[in-house]
Amino acid sequence: MTTESPIPVEINLHRKTRLLALRFSDGSNFELPCEYLRVFSTAAEVKASDTPVTGKESVNIEKIEPQGQYAVRLVFDDGHDTGIYSWETLYKLGSKYQENWQNYLAKLETLGYQRQENDQQDRTVKLFYFAWLANKTGKESEEIQLPQSVTTIAELLKLLRMRRPELAPVFDEALLRPTVNKQFAEMFTRLDDGDEVALVPNQPTPPATPDI
Repeated sequence: MTTESPIPVEINLHRKTRLLALRFSDGSNFELPCEYLRVFSTAAEVKASDTPVTGKESVNIEKIEPQGQYAVRLVFDDGHDTGIYSWETLYKLGSKYQENWQNYLAKLETLGYQRQENDQQDRTVKLFYFAWLANKTGKESEEIQLPQSVTTIAELLKLLRMRRPELAPVFDEALLRPTVNKQFAEMFTRLDDGDEVALVPNQPTPPATPDI
């Protein structure tokens, strides 16, 4: 009896943070840096080389082109466009990310190559509050600058609970259905600069909070 390999059910490119987010049919979630996907390209000229690819710290993905029902071709902004990434390859790259990346860094150290780390840019998102959440917060929308440690909706809600502890119950993940840029999202969805995040209550009545 054969077991079907996991397939992607969601693929999202976050250009500002240079990450490709993948959700697979078995529930696995991966966020793979564009640099990682570029230096581990499936292209023949990359796989055949004994020297690791370098200088791709700022590389980004320009396009994601479907290849039938089994793979995508990733077109990078450095002109590289010959890598075909099957679902199995993407899953393996996600599962073995830490191991692969540490091996890559070890090879760079052997070569004496020093990667140029990119500083994370400041990110600002616009929040929209709906239904009783707008009444509780006293506003329908606001802009908020995200600390570097806040990268997902779950972490954003945690930040809101910390900033307004008297309203912490209304920011419970179980009570809200978030959207990002008018698309339903998950708590692990990553946030980019300029995103519009809507918090929509999924129950008709709010939790009890102190009178403020």
